[in-house]
Amino acid sequence: MAKRYISTTGMILRLATFLGLAFAAAIARAGELEPWKTKSNAIIVDAYEMNSIDWETMLADKRISGFIAKASDGLPESFSCTGDHNGDTFNHCKTMWRKYAVSRELYQTRRMIARTHGLLWGAYHLARPGNPVDQANHFLDYAEPRDDELMVLDLEGIDADKYMSLEDAAIFAGHVKTRTGRYPILYTNHITAKYIAAHRAKHRLLSRLPLWYARYKPDIRQVFPMGNWESYALWQFSSGINCGKRRCPYRVPGTLDDIDVNVAAKSPLALKAIWAQGALLPEKPLPLTLVAQAEQGTGMHAVARASATLGEPLLVSRAGATSGAGSGVDRLVTGSIDFARHERALQVAVAADDAAQGGCGSAVANADTLRRVAIKPAPCNTP
Repeated sequence: MAKRYISTTGMILRLATFLGLAFAAAIARAGELEPWKTKSNAIIVDAYEMNSIDWETMLADKRISGFIAKASDGLPESFSCTGDHNGDTFNHCKTMWRKYAVSRELYQTRRMIARTHGLLWGAYHLARPGNPVDQANHFLDYAEPRDDELMVLDLEGIDADKYMSLEDAAIFAGHVKTRTGRYPILYTNHITAKYIAAHRAKHRLLSRLPLWYARYKPDIRQVFPMGNWESYALWQFSSGINCGKRRCPYRVPGTLDDIDVNVAAKSPLALKAIWAQGALLPEKPLPLTLVAQAEQGTGMHAVARASATLGEPLLVSRAGATSGAGSGVDRLVTGSIDFARHERALQVAVAADDAAQGGCGSAVANADTLRRVAIKPAPCNTP
């Protein structure tokens, strides 16, 4: 009777654990299937200077918890309009400066209104080709971000002729960290995010910035996890691309159909607690391929393969970058591994395999890439 009771209790506990895990997984997946329809989730509006906003009408929507405004765009405009303007005329240069001055005043006005009404505030920099340190300085001087405000690097693609290169984007993020003590988050589309995730061994800093994910589909359950991104920080789900007069995922009162709308899969209170961000995401282990081979004899050869587990992540060092103004920047770059120590571990593993299989010689370890993959032992083929 006692055994039956213990068995029944154990079965109930296992069932409860299974249901708990299933419930947790369902909650996680719920954030990837039209989460904007869950009224407890926070809505965030983002806009650039040409978006028309009736603030009094928009603020009537109490689900709107935050506002992210475009701040700077590429390199700073020239006030003096002297020197080379890349083919622009003097008058055009003056026109661009006036546009810049007006847009910055609009930015400051929008921030004052949003913060006065209790909205979370954020600013983004539209990344262009050009010196990334100068662009980072331009962004910080323009946005003047406060400690409780979100900073965003807007990277629209991977074509370095049209957009900031991924290497320069890492320098930009590193310089923002140097000046503010916080990293920005990364805004980008699915194609760019997928590329960065697939090449995270090369783009180690970008792949660890929290992701503001732009994709205009109702269901992204097959997207995450993606590289170091377990999920999105924000999801831009609506814009002029999928919002029109007949159909729109979410209509923001007081705005036109071209307004960008985002969701956070959490309550406004939970979003406020992490809004400013600033830290890098944990780095998942990078695969490292090691091959160990032992040979015996001068005629036919006996070969043994063995595996060794590397418990430490890749080392991280610092590299310097300097702008034309002489400003410095910290940037994470790929470092190195003590391969000699891991070679000794492989030799021990091969020696153990040698003893088990009847004899193979010494092992030599080689590494072809900074990737981490365990190699399963194979039997030693003796002659």
